[in-house]
Amino acid sequence: MGTGNKIYDATIIGGGIAGVSCAYICAKLNLKTLLVEKENYLGGDITGALVIPVMKTDTKNINTEFYCDLIEYAKKFNAQQTYCDDNPGWFNPIILKLVFDKMLTSVGCDILFESEVKNVTCDKTMIKDITILSNMLSLPIVSKYYIDATGDASFSKILNCEFWADNDIKQPPSLRFIVSGVDLDKFSSFLDDIDDDKNVTTTYRTDSYIHLSTAYTWDETKKWALDTYFKRALRDGVLKESDLSYFQLFSIANMPSSVAFNCPRIRNYTPCDPFDFSKAIIEAREAILRLHNFMKLYLPGFNNSYISNIAPKTGYREINRVKCRYDYTIEDIINQKTFDNPALCSNYPVDIHSNKKNASVLYKVCSYEFPLQSLQSKDFENLYAIGKIAGCDFKSHAALRVQSSCMSMGEAAAKDIRKNIN
Repeated sequence: MGTGNKIYDATIIGGGIAGVSCAYICAKLNLKTLLVEKENYLGGDITGALVIPVMKTDTKNINTEFYCDLIEYAKKFNAQQTYCDDNPGWFNPIILKLVFDKMLTSVGCDILFESEVKNVTCDKTMIKDITILSNMLSLPIVSKYYIDATGDASFSKILNCEFWADNDIKQPPSLRFIVSGVDLDKFSSFLDDIDDDKNVTTTYRTDSYIHLSTAYTWDETKKWALDTYFKRALRDGVLKESDLSYFQLFSIANMPSSVAFNCPRIRNYTPCDPFDFSKAIIEAREAILRLHNFMKLYLPGFNNSYISNIAPKTGYREINRVKCRYDYTIEDIINQKTFDNPALCSNYPVDIHSNKKNASVLYKVCSYEFPLQSLQSKDFENLYAIGKIAGCDFKSHAALRVQSSCMSMGEAAAKDIRKNIN
């Protein structure tokens, strides 16, 4: 790219799934586009935090062009499979790093890896330019529009934007991991024998692969087929009680002897205390060892398994949410409010995780829309906030934070920028 002053139509800060979607659609619409990512890979949670699969939801085909293209690209890399419920969002998180590279370079998007925004120049309600700092250079960037897709709203923090302050207790993050060397045939037969609740456990066999998923929590509001095994391990001293708080696993597209885990939760730390949080991460890694030992001892198919990957990125469910031009709330979901220009449509439930027993919330809702105005910053005319930092309250965010919705947010912002530039 060189080291001179760069001018863009759209600059996206953050290469998670929302940022990649926005950058891809911007470039596909012939906008001069830059994507800035602090890591050396794209995908954010889906690749770095191992957050798979993409949860199924009814999008009504609103702003789903990126997701459809992603599925087709991933198929070419043998990194996608469609589950028995027709959910096409079962991906290989390792290979998706290559898929995202290919998608963005194919449409001519510029990418800066291992780079972050360090300085911003503003003029009242307009962002004029930014300075990107990498380990090689400091680069000035001028752009017509800026999109904060950082996941923690770090760019909006630099701008001193207003944030939602409606919840003191954050949903606990998770530290995901992958176990390989699993006999999926033996494990899936075991699950079929002990659990017929298809809302919890599913197994899917074809001639070429076995896919499955199952879960367990310490919440007593539901009967769990794995309860006997977890309680026995607790009595035997193999697990701590905290290890029982949340356990969920999924097989992985074209990794025929591996499963990915949505656990353990990172828990029992003081908010805003980085030292305490760092200790909690250490404890989470120790919990991974205990959980793997539990599986080897109590679950058929895991006796020759091994931990093959611990996510290098923490899986945050929510951190900060930016105040936007429309304050979207849980009442908008409950009342099924419609909008002239919806960014997305979904029916994903309100899913609030808690570190306290019997305190998590999961309740189904009817189809709902989320407006473009809730992606447009109220503080700056040329700033969008997309993905997990979008402008909504705590409870509605618990439904909107899933990856399919974040992809649609990125696409909606890109198409709005194209319209405005025209």
